[in-house]
Amino acid sequence: MRIHRTKIFLAFATIGLCQVGLAQSDSVANPLNLQEAVVLALRQSPEHRVAALDAEAALLDEHLAKSALLPALSFTELASRGNDPVYVFGAHLRQQNFTQADFALNQLNRPTPIGNFATSFSGDWVAFDSWKTEFTIRSAGEKTNAMRSAATRTDQEIVHRVVLGYQGVLIARKQLDVERHQVETAQALVDSSKSRVISGLAVDSDELSAEANLSVRQQEEIAAEGDLEIAWAELERAEGAAIPDSSRHVRELSPVQFEQPALSDSIRAALEARPDRKSLEQTAAASHADVLAARSSFAPTLHAFGDWEQDRNPFAGSGGNNWMAGVELKLDILPFTKRQQLQGTRIAEERVHVETQSVDAQIRLEVTRAWYTQQAASRMVQVAQAARTQTEESLRILRNRYNAGLATMTDLLRGEDAERQAEANYWAAVFRSRIAWCDLKFAMGTLNAANLSDFE
Repeated sequence: MRIHRTKIFLAFATIGLCQVGLAQSDSVANPLNLQEAVVLALRQSPEHRVAALDAEAALLDEHLAKSALLPALSFTELASRGNDPVYVFGAHLRQQNFTQADFALNQLNRPTPIGNFATSFSGDWVAFDSWKTEFTIRSAGEKTNAMRSAATRTDQEIVHRVVLGYQGVLIARKQLDVERHQVETAQALVDSSKSRVISGLAVDSDELSAEANLSVRQQEEIAAEGDLEIAWAELERAEGAAIPDSSRHVRELSPVQFEQPALSDSIRAALEARPDRKSLEQTAAASHADVLAARSSFAPTLHAFGDWEQDRNPFAGSGGNNWMAGVELKLDILPFTKRQQLQGTRIAEERVHVETQSVDAQIRLEVTRAWYTQQAASRMVQVAQAARTQTEESLRILRNRYNAGLATMTDLLRGEDAERQAEANYWAAVFRSRIAWCDLKFAMGTLNAANLSDFE
């Protein structure tokens, strides 16, 4: 019986260990996904929410502008009482209960107080305003589009920050791996030097030099661990949320060959795709519509109006009702204020055109700088790879010479330093190449949450 229970316990323990192992394997096999990080950042970013609210407010202004095409209708219920002669005379007429006795002089001069309950409907409609409302609606629509384009650029800025933070984690993780490898190599060198000292093939200074080298490598490993934690903190800041330890796994940093377009094509694509420039174009269109609306305000307007009213006393009693309808043509003969308003809209339109020219020049500069930075970064990766290969081969030869007694510990440590520096330079070049490509796409206005495969 005791043996049977022991078997059952071991079986459950084995299953539990397997589940833990599978969970750990899944955790490592499913590293933090950049796409998910960007989606989370967009969902939680205050900047994204503010931009979205600005776009919603602009859309409401557009709906408000369109409402001017609809007629206005109001309902009024008025209760009043008094003995003012004019009021009493008019109330009797509206209630349609005026009698011959009401013409008595004493009754006209000092009437008896009377109450009146008036129910009325009033309507007004701008039948024609020389297309001013249509131009106002057009302006509001362009402003809505401009705010949406600005919101798109805000999202690109958020994506840019997350991608940079993610790349920072990748390079920090790779640097830590390199430092750990260097510590292992330094430890192996210490062990080897001890054996050589014992066997009489090396002096004590070789062992001391190897131990000093190990101490330096361990310090660099500690610094790299801190840099990795800082990189995670920066990525959390870009995302706007904490990243749990169970999700702190990323893919290995690897070199990527980017297909860089021609500089002229990049600038042309940026001028066409940049959302902030589109926002300026749409703002310019809105300003032009404002100018047209201001011009239309000088032309005549035609209003149609109507009223219906029922008067009675008491509230539930019978009474009289009346109605009136008409049209009104209005023309401003001395439009001094409108002239100032027109001049203000023209100034605003000219300002947007000048700002667009300035932004175009800035976009050209940003794309040119990012393009050449990316080109230099790509070439540096190739140079760093060649240097990495050469230092590896040089170190291999130095180790063989040291083991054969043909090189000193100083020569070997110098070779170790050169190999370590070449390795660090290579991965730094890979990192800069990725960052430069991200900056170029951001400058071109093509960086968004849907095309992040290059940065995984």
